[in-house]
Amino acid sequence: MTNHYDTIIIGAGHNGLVAAAYLAKQGKKVLVLERRAIVGGSVVTESFGEGFTADAVWTGGTLRPDIIKDLKLSLPKVNEKPAFISLQSDGKHLTLDAESIKRISEKDAARFPEFVRFMDKAASILDTAYATIMPRLPLNFNIREGYGLLELGLELKLAGRKDMLNFIRALPMTAQELLDEYFESDVVKAAIASVGIHGFTLGPMGAGTGYTLIHNWMNRGGLANVNVGKAGEITTALANAVKSFGGEIRTESEVKSIKVESQIAKGVILANGEEILANQILSSADPKHTLLKLVGAQDLPPDFVWHTQSIKMRGSVAKVHLQTNGNHGIPEGTVVLAPSIKYLERAYDASKYGEISEKPYLEVTTSGNTVSIHFQFAPYALRNSEWKVESAKVAELAIKTLEEYFPALHASRITHHVITPQDLESTYGLTEGDLNHGQLMLDQFLFMRPIPGWSNHKTPIDNLYLCGSGVHGGGGVSGAAGRNAVKSLK
Repeated sequence: MTNHYDTIIIGAGHNGLVAAAYLAKQGKKVLVLERRAIVGGSVVTESFGEGFTADAVWTGGTLRPDIIKDLKLSLPKVNEKPAFISLQSDGKHLTLDAESIKRISEKDAARFPEFVRFMDKAASILDTAYATIMPRLPLNFNIREGYGLLELGLELKLAGRKDMLNFIRALPMTAQELLDEYFESDVVKAAIASVGIHGFTLGPMGAGTGYTLIHNWMNRGGLANVNVGKAGEITTALANAVKSFGGEIRTESEVKSIKVESQIAKGVILANGEEILANQILSSADPKHTLLKLVGAQDLPPDFVWHTQSIKMRGSVAKVHLQTNGNHGIPEGTVVLAPSIKYLERAYDASKYGEISEKPYLEVTTSGNTVSIHFQFAPYALRNSEWKVESAKVAELAIKTLEEYFPALHASRITHHVITPQDLESTYGLTEGDLNHGQLMLDQFLFMRPIPGWSNHKTPIDNLYLCGSGVHGGGGVSGAAGRNAVKSLK
């Protein structure tokens, strides 16, 4: 016999859990199906050995304040902004604040507060844009969708003419161009630019990295990561909220396919053959996996299939987690190896040719005795090798590079764990190792995300909706995509 639910959510990542909690709060009979034995997707803190835990993929983070309020979540608050530190070859590492920047450039120190003010304003505007359900331009534009755009327009107007124009200008700019308008020091510009390329297969000289800089700034609340070592607390709190509202979560329950009859989603079929029916299905898996594998091209229009196949994924991130005895010498906060704009661009260049960067961009955080290294660039598709061979190389390169700046790290190391782009796909369900379920690029954002004409969470299959990071509002840790998907059902 099959069970029947109002809504099935595919995937217990943070967006799927946000959507499930909102629906369960409305009194819907909700079932969340998760392939792994733990909830969280890529927003998870997990163990890699005795006394060895880490934020596996995303470092800490926080949900949008309205989601925390609506779902009555008890989550750690960010009381102080962590330090953001740029490594320097002379050992005089630069903390990015107005006072510390003075030793590099008094002019840049004077301009830094204005830059922070603009970035906070730009992030606020972008947050409003992400709260707006994008209409399926140029199709099916209605009054309700138009009202959302009206609110966005009002937010832009309230920002003031200067900030509004600078925000619009910044989106297609390169991170380098945007930062050139504020700073003269390449050291300062490179450190900030690293945030604009974090998690993306782009260099700071690439068009649209002005937008990705604002996007990451919005999600982090500034330059540095927040709640480091506590990513799992976010999704644990969400899972508890789902259950408190009467929702059900089943782990180790892989969805093999979505049951479609006459272009209508009827339910799902699990890998063990079990069939579960539902009135509607929301998938927090990425659009390519959902539509091409769980549905299948045979049930979709040919042009839609082509557009879905054309979604740019292009993951190029590896993670190296180190268990230490605590005497590693690395300061708390977010530490980046980004000495110059050219250094970052050359690190990116290697990925264009299917090669691992020999001089990588690194972002390092610590939590207890764990040191976590975010490594770029390490492309999913290697040209002359394969990841089962190269994972050891990435670990060695990341560790050796970091030890040049922190010699005490060598003696403090106990063991390590590597997550390659292929691991991101096979373990965490990120197609091509793309952290954001699709690159955040100028042709894949706003009403063009995930594909043009399908930006309002709907699909050609009736009763099937997308709620993961691959849709508008997604990317990073925020929960906006899951929240918006529920709004789009009304």
